[in-house]
Amino acid sequence: MTAPIIVSAVVLRDAGGRVLTVRKRGTELFMFPGGKHEPGESAAQAAVRETREEVGVELDPALLEPLGTFIAAAANEDGHEVHADVFTHPPVDIGDPLAEIEELRWVHLSAPDVPLAPLLGDHVFPALAGR
Repeated sequence: MTAPIIVSAVVLRDAGGRVLTVRKRGTELFMFPGGKHEPGESAAQAAVRETREEVGVELDPALLEPLGTFIAAAANEDGHEVHADVFTHPPVDIGDPLAEIEELRWVHLSAPDVPLAPLLGDHVFPALAGR
């Protein structure tokens, strides 16, 4: 069995309740801003850094609220499992896509109109329903 991929991700909502999703260059599935931890980084630190790198926003670590840890098939690495610490954060102004991010999309939880990574569609979206 291969070691799981450990990541952190952030749920950011707009005033209408939609959630921000991102699509990495060369991929088809949308996911939350986030990514792999660097050595010595906490889950929250990784979430803040990855969000800054991907969408140019500096999140306030004190405002991150843990939503949970979710396990799913990795979206872009066949045969791997992703273990994701997912946080929520109050709304912030979002910049343009940066780094490896090709596209940003605001998605309704009840009617996503983009192809979602398994982590979102199978686990996090249902956990957010009713919150």
